[in-house]
Formats: sequence, C-alpha cells, structure tokens
Amino acid sequence: MAIILGIESSCDDTSASICINGKIRSNVIANQLVHKNYGGVVPELASRAHQLNIIPTAQEAISKAKIHKNDIDAVAFTRGPGLLGSLLVGTSFSKAFALANNLPIIEINHMQAHILAHFIVGENDLSINASTTSSPKKLVPDFPFLCLTVSGGHTQIVLVKDYFDMEVVGQTTDDAAGEAFDKTAKILGLPYPGGPLIDKYAQLGNVNAFSFPEPQISGLDFSFSGLKTSIMYFVRDRLKENPQFLAESLNDICASVQNRIVTILINKLKKAAKQYQINDIAIAGGVSANSGLRRALLTAADECKWEVFIPEFQYCTDNAAMIAIAGYYKFLKQDFIGQDVAPLARMYF
Repeated sequence: MAIILGIESSCDDTSASICINGKIRSNVIANQLVHKNYGGVVPELASRAHQLNIIPTAQEAISKAKIHKNDIDAVAFTRGPGLLGSLLVGTSFSKAFALANNLPIIEINHMQAHILAHFIVGENDLSINASTTSSPKKLVPDFPFLCLTVSGGHTQIVLVKDYFDMEVVGQTTDDAAGEAFDKTAKILGLPYPGGPLIDKYAQLGNVNAFSFPEPQISGLDFSFSGLKTSIMYFVRDRLKENPQFLAESLNDICASVQNRIVTILINKLKKAAKQYQINDIAIAGGVSANSGLRRALLTAADECKWEVFIPEFQYCTDNAAMIAIAGYYKFLKQDFIGQDVAPLARMYF
C-alpha cells in the first residue's frame, strides 16, 4: 500500500490530490479569480492566495479520499518550474506536513508531471484514447512515445523513454503556444484568461477567413513571436479601415488564429514522429484542452496511423493529480529528497 499526497502550486491554481497504489482518489483545485482584474497572473497576489488556499485544499483532498492524514506514506510536491513565490508556498507546506508526520518528501518537475498525467487511471478509465486500429484500446502509451506539451509557459516535443527518462527534442525559441493564445486574446480585447475564449469563438468561425504566416523554423523547434506580431498589425490595419472590424469578425479571427497555431504544432509533431519512427503520440499541458488541437490530433492520427493519448480535461490544466501519480512512481524507487530542498523557478528535465 502506497498513499501519496500530491501538492501543486506552480502558478495560480492551488491543488492537492491523493493517490493510492497508482490510482487517483481525489483531486481538488482552488482557482484564483483575483487575476481577472489585471489581465494576467500577478505573482505576489498568487502567492498570497496560495497561502490562504493550501491548508483547506489539502484537507479537502484527504477527506474526499476517505483516508486519515496518518495513512499517508509520502508527500510529493512541485519543485519547479513556475512562479517562485507560488512554488515557495507549496514547497514549505509539503516540507512542514512531512516533517510533522515523519514522512519522506518527493520533488516533482511540473512539466514531467504533465506528461505522466497520461498514466492516471482510476476506477474508471480516466483517459481518452483514440486508436486507429481494431485492437483493444490501450489505457496508457507504450515507451517510447512522443508528447507535445503545450501551456502558457512551455511548448515542447518530448521523447519519453521511461517514467523519468525524458528528452526535449523540440521547443519554442521565444513565446509559448499558450502565450500566443493569451496575447492574441488581449489584442482582441478579450478578458483574461483569453485562451479558452478564443477556443469558444473559434468554434463559430471560419478557419479560412484570414491567413496568418507559419514561421519557418528549422528542426523541431517552434516560434510564436512573429505570429503574434503579425496578428497585432493585422488587427491594427483592419481597424483603421473599419472600426467595427473586431465586433463583426471576432469568430472568424479566432478561428483563423487558432487554426494557424494548431497547424504549427501538428506539423512539427508529424515531423518528430517521422524522425523518431514513433506512433504512440500524446499531448499534455493546459493548451491540450483546446478543442481545435484535439480535433487536429485525431485527424493526424487517422492520416499517420498514430495511436494518440489525450488527458481528461481536469488533468490538462495545472492539477495535483499529476503530481501525485509522478510521486507514486518515484516512491516505488524510493527516490526522496531532504528537508533542505528549495523551489526552482527554472527546472529542467
């Protein structure tokens, strides 16, 4: 029996989860609404909100899992990457909880945890698997597999050889895909968080209404800063011609922008799959909740004969279930860390 308490506090979501023998029994997330007033996450406000939320969130996760705190065998926490103040709250709580209860602690890389969310399997199948074959669907990908991790701060193609043997084979050279969505939303005058709103309006628009350039970046790397700039100038020039342009064309703009971002991601993923001769393909991170990306991945699966793996929505955005499952696999290896551990705003594989 191995019971892991997972703690996630890398940005603006406070989350706690209980994993029992590799199965998630609870996953509690406390969101922070205060940032909507500022059009983005304010680090100081985020860390203050984490301080308020961390104890009740952990208590709720333990209660929902129907266990007692004395049943817990280890505490896994996000060490990085993320906002330093936010990470400090989660790290300090985890260290204090573990010390008070004489438990080992397990450091988790936030981006690795997003990938390991694909190994969350509960009492019901908690993953979406789209197989292009007639054989029974796999619940989890086989090693090695490729994972496209896309979020507000990261865009990477990762070659996953084992649970903690991962290699970044492609990444953004500037802005992340999620940042491109959010900055586009700001250009369009949409409230924060803007990425989900672009997805919402895109479903009502024409993806071919407007054309935006695809960056010509060699290898498997990405670039989104040029696309963001082209969108800004496009909107500026159209508004000069017609002050009502945004109001009249919002759905089509969102559909066209989303289509271009998704095309950039899928084209690089196809290139990586061909280069490494891998057919098990996964996506992870907050942007993996985007409906356009999910549809494009399923279309590519049919075209390329891939077996694709897409997390359930609640495991796409920041959550502690992914921290707990990663902690479980480290617990099996007895891979613990000392009480002198400190959070890292930048943390690499």
